[in-house]
Amino acid sequence: MTTQEQSYQHVIVSRKNAVATITLSRPDRANALSHDHLAELENAALSFRDDPDTRVVIITGAGKHFSSGADLQDTTAPADMPLVQRRRRARMGQRAIEAILGIDQITIAAWRGAAMGGGACVATACDFRIGSDSAFMEYPEVNLGINLMWKSLPLILALVGPAKTKRLVAGGERVSADTLYEWGILDHRTSEQHLLNKAGEMANLYASKPPIAVQMIKQSTNELAHALGSAIMHMDTDQNLLSANTQDRSVAIDAQRRKQTGEFTGD
Repeated sequence: MTTQEQSYQHVIVSRKNAVATITLSRPDRANALSHDHLAELENAALSFRDDPDTRVVIITGAGKHFSSGADLQDTTAPADMPLVQRRRRARMGQRAIEAILGIDQITIAAWRGAAMGGGACVATACDFRIGSDSAFMEYPEVNLGINLMWKSLPLILALVGPAKTKRLVAGGERVSADTLYEWGILDHRTSEQHLLNKAGEMANLYASKPPIAVQMIKQSTNELAHALGSAIMHMDTDQNLLSANTQDRSVAIDAQRRKQTGEFTGD
């Protein structure tokens, strides 16, 4: 039995025999995903590209939550950054999600507490999801006057279909572990205490299978499931840059701050 650990600033990568674990490690910020955190997550996911020994990758969050989503307090971008560079920077989340989707090995999200916005994107980019009783999902983007980004709309659509996707993404509904399991977003539901053990059991199952066959099946399945999304969802960054500059966006942020309902005009 061998155990190895690799640390970034906000991510920890550990390996134990054929199973690796990526831990989002900003528990003081509920694992909110800043630009730098996303860059580390992308690099961690890409690190398995030339790793023939790892067969399963578990992604989890340190502390009480999987991830609260994009870090709205991230101030690392200069205020005068040109639009051409802002557009590239806005694709950092997309790059991280694509890196997770591109992991050859089977991926499992071990999910406790919140998976909100970008955190939900990370969870749905995995092949399987195991949630504790505290798990919940919410896409709050619509209530902030913006669209869902990171090429992740097709991921939830493939799991729950059009109507439930609209309830989650356009309606901003928060759904608990019961509903997540009923809708098939969670493949297994377990107690907080047994979350990582249950993820380990599933990981060991897939680690025991012939890796070439498993990885080819995974790749083909993902290509079939997400072919249309991959073709058209390049546009979501531009949609975000547009919606983020509307009057409704300002109204939405002010309403959220005041905990009131905004009056939106469509401008």
